[in-house]
Amino acid sequence: VQLQASGGGLVQPGGSLRLPCVASGFNLERSSIAWFRQAPGKEREGLSCIGSRGDTTYGGSVKGRFTISKDDAKNTIYLQMDGVEPEDTAVYYCAADLSYTLSCAIDPWNYAYWGRGTQVTVSS
Repeated sequence: VQLQASGGGLVQPGGSLRLPCVASGFNLERSSIAWFRQAPGKEREGLSCIGSRGDTTYGGSVKGRFTISKDDAKNTIYLQMDGVEPEDTAVYYCAADLSYTLSCAIDPWNYAYWGRGTQVTVSS
């Protein structure tokens, strides 16, 4: 099982960024994927998840600004970040829950597999 997040970088406040997470070694159609982030000195924060059927859940701090989606054919999950704010600066991680459930939850304990993070910096 491997997860590889990428797409991070420097973006100006109010701008957009899309983070892909490429999955391999498991069936994405029968798994849930979540995005988390961790800023220096802060606890890990759950952002969003997408279940096997495509059902999505969002954390309060990003609801309405971030969108999670997936392309099963490409084994890729995306986090579209719009209207970014300096507070969004963090290392972003994708994680996989291989247990086959119809819905997902943004609870890090549900996710056994984690990819290496990608740094997102929001600054003018």
